[in-house]
Amino acid sequence: MEFELLERLPFAGGQEFDATGAYELLLGRLHYAVDPRDPRNAPITDLHLAPTGPDGRIRFAGDLQILKPVDLTRGNRRLFFDWGNRGNKRCLQYFNDAAASNTPLAPEHAGNGFLMRRGYSIVWGAWQGDLLAGNGRVLLDVPKLPGIRGLARAEFIGQEGVNTFPLGVYTSTYAPPAVEGGRATLTRRRYPWDAREEVPQAEWCFGRYETGMGLEVFGRDSIIAPSRTHIHMPAGFRPGWIHELVWEAEAPLVLGLGHAAVRDAVSWLRHAEAPANPLHGAVEKAYGFGRSQTGRAIRDFLYHGFNADTAGRRVFDGLMPHVAGAGRLFTGRFGNLTVPAGQHYEDHDNPADAFPFSYAETTDHLTGRTDAILKRPQTDPLVLHSQSATEYWQRRGSLVHSTTTGEDLPQPDTVRIYHWCSSQHAANPRMGRPARGPFANPENVVATSMLFRALLDALDAWATHGTPPPESRMPRRSDGTALGFEAWRARFPAIPGVALPQSPSRFELFDHGIENGVMTQLPPRLADATGYTVLLPATDADGNDLGGVRAPMVAAPLATYTAWNLRARFHGAGALHEYTGSTIPFPDTEAERLATGDPRPSVQARYGTAEGYVAAIAASAQALVAERLMLEEDVPRCVAAAANWGAPRHEVGL
Repeated sequence: MEFELLERLPFAGGQEFDATGAYELLLGRLHYAVDPRDPRNAPITDLHLAPTGPDGRIRFAGDLQILKPVDLTRGNRRLFFDWGNRGNKRCLQYFNDAAASNTPLAPEHAGNGFLMRRGYSIVWGAWQGDLLAGNGRVLLDVPKLPGIRGLARAEFIGQEGVNTFPLGVYTSTYAPPAVEGGRATLTRRRYPWDAREEVPQAEWCFGRYETGMGLEVFGRDSIIAPSRTHIHMPAGFRPGWIHELVWEAEAPLVLGLGHAAVRDAVSWLRHAEAPANPLHGAVEKAYGFGRSQTGRAIRDFLYHGFNADTAGRRVFDGLMPHVAGAGRLFTGRFGNLTVPAGQHYEDHDNPADAFPFSYAETTDHLTGRTDAILKRPQTDPLVLHSQSATEYWQRRGSLVHSTTTGEDLPQPDTVRIYHWCSSQHAANPRMGRPARGPFANPENVVATSMLFRALLDALDAWATHGTPPPESRMPRRSDGTALGFEAWRARFPAIPGVALPQSPSRFELFDHGIENGVMTQLPPRLADATGYTVLLPATDADGNDLGGVRAPMVAAPLATYTAWNLRARFHGAGALHEYTGSTIPFPDTEAERLATGDPRPSVQARYGTAEGYVAAIAASAQALVAERLMLEEDVPRCVAAAANWGAPRHEVGL
């Protein structure tokens, strides 16, 4: 391992963070050497095909960036690794309520300063080997394998006026062997479960639309330029339709090296005595965080045994996968790590979900196979798995803590699972007014970032002092808070004008024809007509979730907050929209409630005045503090956000 320091920059204008003092940002590159003969690297698909040096090792390099106390002796001797969603830095955004940035230097990038006040050394190490440069993303350069061909797949949702798509979004795509010819098929379908209709070859090509030079008086010239990284349809893609391209690609990347990169980088920072190690002697514990894609990366990292370094030592003491649902990653041949996990409509067939789904050992009733994500007690870390309500609707979240037939599954003593009731997948900590898009309702506005801070403190106390964190809080069959769809629908209130999702029977999982990390057939076929049992959180009379942690906005609501939102007409009407939830406001007054026939009590009847609402938020926040699910410092933040009926997130017109 060799670290190349490229730049050292002051953070937040030299701001002092309590006893920790000032921070600095180090930008550098870490050079890796991996032994393909080491059995700990065996899970990496195609590693044996990568070129080696004279010592038999495979070399590659990636960005390593560290935000640390200028004086390490004033830090807390804790390394906090942010997996970096698609190369983007996320932990400051979600733990500090900071403005998002991939070059965090300004005071607004410190947010409320939580991680700095605690004294963490924050590390961003590149792990995703198929990213393109841009926007300051951290990048990993892994070997390609020239001469190897196989099937690749990409999906495009048609948009009005769009006739060219890249084969990947800021991703290094796998080009077809030739611009024209070769094996390639384009199909389209209205809904994911509809039969595919093939688009004739004459109607599309590998190419891109470009506007050329020309005088305005004569109009501008345009051309269709051949491109091995774009698909073009002169007549345009049908708006809202799912278009799927399957083609023969060449030169796959050895994507599984991303897991080895995280393992080796964190181990080196913890243990290397080399002067080049920026954290030498300053790491007693290591924790990690990933959300969505990188939450899945954490689960895959654990499943394949990468939390043991090449010397057999534990890498991370504790990990926090968030909104990963029941998924992991496909790092096999011609995988695309940027593609979102399979949803109800978008990327429905992405192989993001594969048994085992749970940290606990269980048996797949379809295959008879028994397995678990955690199965190496000597090196497995403590795990705090959190998920929004969206994961139950879109990401098969119940399978994290249930059997494949839907029964409650006890988790290992080293695991806690927390359902954040009635919240949506993204839950932007700095959201203003809710967005409106090609979906039926305003998006979900529930704020949950205060839960991150409390859980990190709980994880540190668990790893350091053995103090157990709060018990798991998730929907369970045994107490009636986990339901099948029909039972859920029977309980949800009949809100005037609100359409409900249809049966999620489309949540069946697929046999993707993957053997030894290689996709052998596309499109996928159903594994079994019955599939796996996926459960949903039960709701109260307002339609808000039970069976989990209720953030203050859910405990003292101004609306029904759902994890689902329906796609609008011409955009796949009736199907669920991406990871978007809904905010369905309560009637403001009793007069409005009676006029509309709304079964939910009005805002007026619940709180009386704006001050009454603020008092209810304060009480719910204090209750979470008593349960160690929120920090005392966040109570005044919640109270301040509740002023004027929680505007601008809510529009209350009393």
